[in-house]
Amino acid sequence: MATLPFRDSAIQGREELARRWALAKEPCPDDARGPRWQLLLREFLWPFEPVRRRFGPALAIETAAHPKRVMLLPGFGAHPIRMRWMARKLEEAGHTAKRWGLGYNLGATADRFERVERRLVALHRRHAEPIVLVGWSLGGVMARELAKRHPDKVSKVVTMGSPFSGSPRANNGWRAYQAIAGHRVDEPEIDTVLSEKPPMETVAIWSARDGVVHPRSACGKPGERDRAIAVRCSHMGLVMTNEAVSAVLAELDRG
Repeated sequence: MATLPFRDSAIQGREELARRWALAKEPCPDDARGPRWQLLLREFLWPFEPVRRRFGPALAIETAAHPKRVMLLPGFGAHPIRMRWMARKLEEAGHTAKRWGLGYNLGATADRFERVERRLVALHRRHAEPIVLVGWSLGGVMARELAKRHPDKVSKVVTMGSPFSGSPRANNGWRAYQAIAGHRVDEPEIDTVLSEKPPMETVAIWSARDGVVHPRSACGKPGERDRAIAVRCSHMGLVMTNEAVSAVLAELDRG
């Protein structure tokens, strides 16, 4: 009899794996396509970005006229350490960079969103000033939703290659997302309209060389963001290249 709970747990585990596998195998609608496979292959070259930075021109860092407190939200499947180099450059300029406090970003589940909400509220309470949210990929989508729910606690939102516009399947990562997060990308666990703009200044940084998220989805349409800034790097390079970090620094000092 003692083996029954273990057996039931094993059965439930297999059923859950089968459900997630089915989510990953769903067909893609005809009107939703991610970037070309050639661009996707280039994403795997990201380990060479630090080498390229070392032998290329140094990033010029100017002291911020108005230092900001910034919370960085990583992309899907990424750990905050992927944004560490960016955080260092923001702090060199005089800003204060804060992690989102959740470790790996494994999907915008209701529980994970509630935890990052608590993190934002705690930062705002502790420092008594609105926070700038800078989100990479899925982190940017979550940043936009945080800003909608807490407009008094967020002064600005900057997204980087974030799929907030058009079809949520217009990227090369939606199958992996559904398998890992356990829900469809167009059926989020939080009540939201992704394309709806937060009430404060919202800037979208995007790249035509992005191999993960379609440029139109990350750029957005007028009314879905205040400004769109084009850079020339891969999706992974959005947090690892001088050009992308320079764009973020410029936005933090703007206005």
